[in-house]
Amino acid sequence: MSAGDATPAAAAQDDAQYVYLGRQPILDRHGAPHAYELLFRAGAHNYAEISDDTQMTAQVVVRTIGGIGVPAVLGQHRGFVNIERRLLFSDIVHLMPPERFVLEILETVRFDMPLARRLVELRQAGFQIALDDVRDLSDELFAMLPYADIVKIDLLQTPRDKLAKLASILRGHGKTLLAEKVETREDFALAQELGFQLFQGYFFARPQVLAAPRNRSLRPGLLRLLALLSRDAGIFELEAELKLNPSVVVQLLRLVNSSAFGLGRPISSLREAIIATGTRQIARWAQLLLYADTDDRPWRTDPLVQLAATRSRFMELAASWLYPADGDFADAAFMTGIFSLVHVVLGSTPRAVLEKLALAPQIREAIVSRAGELGALLGIAEVAGEGGDAAPLAAAAGFAALTPAVLSELNLSAAAWFGVHVAESAV
Repeated sequence: MSAGDATPAAAAQDDAQYVYLGRQPILDRHGAPHAYELLFRAGAHNYAEISDDTQMTAQVVVRTIGGIGVPAVLGQHRGFVNIERRLLFSDIVHLMPPERFVLEILETVRFDMPLARRLVELRQAGFQIALDDVRDLSDELFAMLPYADIVKIDLLQTPRDKLAKLASILRGHGKTLLAEKVETREDFALAQELGFQLFQGYFFARPQVLAAPRNRSLRPGLLRLLALLSRDAGIFELEAELKLNPSVVVQLLRLVNSSAFGLGRPISSLREAIIATGTRQIARWAQLLLYADTDDRPWRTDPLVQLAATRSRFMELAASWLYPADGDFADAAFMTGIFSLVHVVLGSTPRAVLEKLALAPQIREAIVSRAGELGALLGIAEVAGEGGDAAPLAAAAGFAALTPAVLSELNLSAAAWFGVHVAESAV
């Protein structure tokens, strides 16, 4: 059944389980794809429902980078992202690799000297700046031109008798002209004749809607993480907070593996991920996720969050019990516990999800194939978490130190650890 054939109830259920992103191609003079404009979509229906420009832009960026993924959304092309003043002045904008994203300044953004200085900074950082929905010559437009690279002219709203003069003057200022809302072959031919270099509109293609499974609410953990970052907390404090928030860890790994970093090496501990990303980028990402998060699900009662946190802590405690002097093994055990449930959050399979994350091979194989000591520990954690007798598994794995009494104590300690932090976060 297609999205158009779905019943209202089924469509509503799908919208609750998935996030959506609109993508409309921007073509060159030869009709070849040059870029995509990225558009907010609240559901599978192909039209915008915009109530808050800041939140809409944040969700577009989150879904592109952390949800569907830049390669899947953009391929080798750039993405045009609508951006209003609040996000324009935020550090969050630097989460977008400038070689992959064009900042499209909404027509509601008013020009002043702080804006001019900010646009200079962003262009120096490598961003291209596009002006959206230009319809006529104005003092505001002339003030903005020195700080822009691309001007998008709205063919539907621009009077035809003024279009040639508008295009000529803007070309004279050395700007790339993009004709938007091109709806007929005649529009395309006229825009080509007037020297436009880029084209976008229904004549070429309506926006395509992309979808990805919806992440669970991150807001409580993000608030605590941002509080730590605001007081320059150390790596150990950040690591402790992230351990309580499996979904945030998943997003952090996606950020580390985005084209902005390109580390080219596997990550085997939270500490490595924090160091590789840097606290400033973590703060930017947390802020963006906070803007984008609209799910009010009570995380303290979410069984999947509780299971991921307690399983991860159990594995960490068990690893430390087995090898007290091997902190790296304990770190890897915790990461194994967290990522063992990522496929449930994303509605996929472990192998499909983990192929996209640069986890250390021993962690990936432990989850996918139950290989090695980490795989054995994961099997023990699963049985213990369900209240089963994990001692035979421990004995079979050669973990003689994990006696029934020890396993029981570790299980209670892991549950108590999560419970204590839940109580503290509710204060």
